[in-house]
Amino acid sequence: MVNEIFNECEAKMQGSIEHMQRDFKTLRTGKVTTSVLDNVKIDYYGTPTSLDQVGSVIAQDATTIVVNPWEKNLLADIESAISAANVGATPNNDGDLIKLFFPAMTVEQRQESVKQMKGMGENAKVSVRNDRKHSNDQIKKLEKDKEITTDESKSAQDNIQKITDKFSAKIESILKDKEAEILKV
Repeated sequence: MVNEIFNECEAKMQGSIEHMQRDFKTLRTGKVTTSVLDNVKIDYYGTPTSLDQVGSVIAQDATTIVVNPWEKNLLADIESAISAANVGATPNNDGDLIKLFFPAMTVEQRQESVKQMKGMGENAKVSVRNDRKHSNDQIKKLEKDKEITTDESKSAQDNIQKITDKFSAKIESILKDKEAEILKV
């Protein structure tokens, strides 16, 4: 029973790290990626739809993204959605496709990206701490129900703390690497 709690705790904490890394994809670094448009949605026949579902989204080079819709009547909708999303570039509509030219990031923009990244990291740490609390509550309930002894409860809680420390260190390491990547000119 206690091992199941440990396994569930680790799985949830790993999920928190994976969520943080998915969030990182929306951050702008020195090299532009198509994931900066992941949160941009257009109204496609009454349904909010991501850009990659209505056309091809390609990073042409380190500073240019090209959006080529499959239906040309969507160009205006795509252009306005990108403008509203404020992704850091003005969309250029040439009648066939939309090009986004991203200027080189300034020091201030890099620092802003680092600030956003640290906020995402803090959210992941809070999630890990919440997972620890949930697991400890389960252990305490087992102890209260007399399914495990006080010593076993204390040992299990110590083990959960070790798991939490491991994942917190992993988050710190990922944040440090990502910060170096963002600040690298």
